[in-house]
Amino acid sequence: MFSGSIPALATPFRDGSFDEAAFHKLVDWQIENGSKGLVPCGTTGEASTISNAEHHRVIEVCIEQAAGRVPVIAGCGSNDTRNALLHMQFAKKAGAAAGLCVAPYYNRPSQTGLIAHFSHLAENSDLPIVLYNVPSRTVTDIEDETVCELVNKYPDRIIAIKDASGDLSRVADHRMGIGRDFCQLSGNDELWLPHSAAGGSGCISVTANVAPKLCAEFHEAIAAADLIKAREINDRLFPLHYAMFSDASPAPVKYALSRVHDWFSEDVRLPLCNASEASRRQVDEALEHAGLL
Repeated sequence: MFSGSIPALATPFRDGSFDEAAFHKLVDWQIENGSKGLVPCGTTGEASTISNAEHHRVIEVCIEQAAGRVPVIAGCGSNDTRNALLHMQFAKKAGAAAGLCVAPYYNRPSQTGLIAHFSHLAENSDLPIVLYNVPSRTVTDIEDETVCELVNKYPDRIIAIKDASGDLSRVADHRMGIGRDFCQLSGNDELWLPHSAAGGSGCISVTANVAPKLCAEFHEAIAAADLIKAREINDRLFPLHYAMFSDASPAPVKYALSRVHDWFSEDVRLPLCNASEASRRQVDEALEHAGLL
């Protein structure tokens, strides 16, 4: 269903508001440089600090600007099942290819609660769902058995997973429990290479925000089984993967984007702050290492 380099887009702000002009440019730049899909309103898009009206506008602008050139996987996650469904209904109407639905955060639901949450979304919207497992942020882990149960129960609705658990064994667990054709996307840039080797089809990437061409070429090398080239590109990108999390995300990636584009502001919303000086130095060094400065 989805493959390749799929950036989890940062949401540009200027003077406290969504900077639509910059977002138009970001979407075009991503597609022109080989990104195979776009994810607005994910964690990197600061979905937790934008209003529902802004959330829907970001999705709408992304879909309009992409204009069918690549699929848009709209961030639809919430710790409120009803609000997640509201996002899914809007995203479907706007033309999204799927909704990225994170495990509900803060509430810490049980596995039974997770099954009930995702079942409710699958049964009340016909927008395909990409599960998003990132226990470092949500605390709750969508366990392998839960993923398999959900996908086998709703094979036409729950079509993929973005896994940011850091546990590479899960790729094989999902293949064994669901099937080899189930779409598995890495949620960790630094694990993209081994995740692909285990059976993944691509990455919903933070680094691709600032290095879309390199990330696209990296996936192309993997797809062509050119391990030597893939390793070479991975070596160029590896410091950048870690620099993107040298401060609270997405402050470092926004700083990085402001370094390569004069039209992108590094502004983030409270409770986040702009990247620290130490983070900026690490980002600058990583950008230079990758040949992007």
